[in-house]
Amino acid sequence: MPFLGIDLGTSGVKTSLVGDDQEVLAEATAPLSVSRPKPLWSEQDPAEWWSAAGASIARIRAAHPTALGAVRGIGLSGQMHGATLVDDGDRVLRPAILWNDGRSASQCAELERREPRSREISGNLAMPGFTAPKLLWVAENEPDVARRVARVLLPKDYLRLRMTGEHASEMSDSSGTLWLDVRKRAWSPELLTATGLSESVMPRLFEGSDATGTLRAEVASAWGLPAGVVVAGGGGDNAAGAIGVGVIDAGQAFLSLGTSGVYFVAGDRYAPNPARAVHAFCHCLPERWHQMSVILSAASCLTWITSVTGARDEAALLEETEEADRDSQVVFLPYLSGERTPYNDPDAKGVLFGVTHDTTRTDLGRAVLEGVAFALADGQDALLDAGTRIDDVTVIGGGARSRFWGRILASALDRPLRYAAGAELGPAYGAARLGRLAVTGEDPAAVCHAPEADHVAEPEPELVERLRARRVLYAELYGALKESFAAI
Repeated sequence: MPFLGIDLGTSGVKTSLVGDDQEVLAEATAPLSVSRPKPLWSEQDPAEWWSAAGASIARIRAAHPTALGAVRGIGLSGQMHGATLVDDGDRVLRPAILWNDGRSASQCAELERREPRSREISGNLAMPGFTAPKLLWVAENEPDVARRVARVLLPKDYLRLRMTGEHASEMSDSSGTLWLDVRKRAWSPELLTATGLSESVMPRLFEGSDATGTLRAEVASAWGLPAGVVVAGGGGDNAAGAIGVGVIDAGQAFLSLGTSGVYFVAGDRYAPNPARAVHAFCHCLPERWHQMSVILSAASCLTWITSVTGARDEAALLEETEEADRDSQVVFLPYLSGERTPYNDPDAKGVLFGVTHDTTRTDLGRAVLEGVAFALADGQDALLDAGTRIDDVTVIGGGARSRFWGRILASALDRPLRYAAGAELGPAYGAARLGRLAVTGEDPAAVCHAPEADHVAEPEPELVERLRARRVLYAELYGALKESFAAI
């Protein structure tokens, strides 16, 4: 019997139809746009999420109606941290404030002032990207909206509401709200009180492999699915991506090169390290946790430099840069949307340093690839500093398509990187596996195994040394410019 995974990303809704043998039968994506009405703001209309979900499923239905009609379970994955506010009639009150929105920096300080144990309970620094500070911002700046809030939902859980009628979430995504007691896997009364809320506005909590409800009859009919389809808890995009590539046991890790960049390490215990802006979250399977370092701009930096240099597309720029294959004298700080690990600095900005008359497009392209690699290396250092065990690393996401970038990443991190076949499917594929587990009750280890490796990128000793020297300048630049970032 087939299973469906729906991943609500920032740039689109991706749907994956997976067969009983875990082969991908079909996939489809419907695009989304982001609104930035003011500096530091990043918002989306939840109605567009719903339309895009329907559009992606319609494309699969057109090509594979019989397989879609046999689906028995759906898993949900999605961008984390977004504040989706609904009233007592489940009507959306304002555009959702997204994970890469930086407006609530002052509210982070206020939250930690109100609850001094915030970091101990949540395992994380209060950062503008998280959900709780956003609610303080709404209370201070949009009091009419705040008074009407009946439920706060994460993006994928708004889809669940439309699909099932249930106000529900799961542990991995909820860990990114700053309202979860991550050790206890339960909502924290203290952290809710610090934002003027009670547990009544929170969705019910489930594990990612639990059933949270069934698809409404009218939705099943519109989408071409049978009645009674089970909807699993699912996972935040990174946790679901981990399920998709079999990262479920302690020491297993992955790098995700999407809009943002994530270094995710699975564990069997709660192990916070907020001092270095490392995230300590629940995994989307019972009795498992994970740590993450996060950079807010990864493959999106490549998209940006492609646009500003006039290259045909990202693939063309990568090919051109690989053909040149020369060291660039330019250093790039990839903080186009601020930064999380290890700086927690929403004011940080992107920088191209060292540009001269002789600088070429390929120099800029290489500098961007290296800058993102250095930012991920900063995250790896923060994880290791916390005592994290990293045994093996799999690379997923759109940026995983480039073997050239893989050489740079492996050398900057100084460790082998395993590139999985079908890596671009990560979260949607993992969500489908969670949908399966919610129906069958199988042992996760029997289902959530790693895909075959497409190739392994090994660190190149000479490149390791060259990048290590350039990373010193990279680090010095942030320190020298930090106050200037805040000033502008």
